[in-house]
Amino acid sequence: MPMKLVVGLGNPGPKYEGTRHNIGFAVLDYLATGPGLSTWRSRFQSQVCEMVEANEQLLLMKPETFMNLSGRAVRQALDFFKLNVSDVLVVCDDIALPLGKLRVRAKGSHGGQNGLRNIQEQLGTPEYVRLRIGIDPPGEYIDAAEYVLSRFKPGEKAAIADAVALAAQSVLVWVRSGVDVCMNRVNGEPKAEKPKKEKPARKIEKNETESQPPKPED
Repeated sequence: MPMKLVVGLGNPGPKYEGTRHNIGFAVLDYLATGPGLSTWRSRFQSQVCEMVEANEQLLLMKPETFMNLSGRAVRQALDFFKLNVSDVLVVCDDIALPLGKLRVRAKGSHGGQNGLRNIQEQLGTPEYVRLRIGIDPPGEYIDAAEYVLSRFKPGEKAAIADAVALAAQSVLVWVRSGVDVCMNRVNGEPKAEKPKKEKPARKIEKNETESQPPKPED
């Protein structure tokens, strides 16, 4: 049976549970509540569990190497199962996106996200699928490293819960239909209606009479 690898990025341990940087873990935990999954177990320096979706075996992975060394776990799993890089989807946070906004890319730069940076270094290529979830920018006077390790405010939790559920659904769309369909569904924006072109004014021929304004009197 074909296999795909879904990696949720975060940091291990209760200290980091529920933080902005751990939203990748939250998406995998959401997926793991479905029927027919194995229990979480330690493997590849990670917590992993398995599920079957659309005749594909799906390995869910939460690296326990801490965010900055996430690529080690991904590399181990790819080598063991002899997977292609195109069989990998990574779920992570993104401070450049508005809260709860999702963005799927088939390849691209790490964008300063240290987990993606290390995965890219370990795989030697940026050509793996990534699903980013917006956690809002930190603000001008807030340290980004501290911000991503902070927890969501009460007023943000509903939007994040919706984003986690939508991200989990998007993972399954990727499994069933591929990255192009997944990108179209997640990234698609409604097309703005094109303004109607006005008809050009008809040119008046010399032999046609044209109403002229009255000449001013002397």
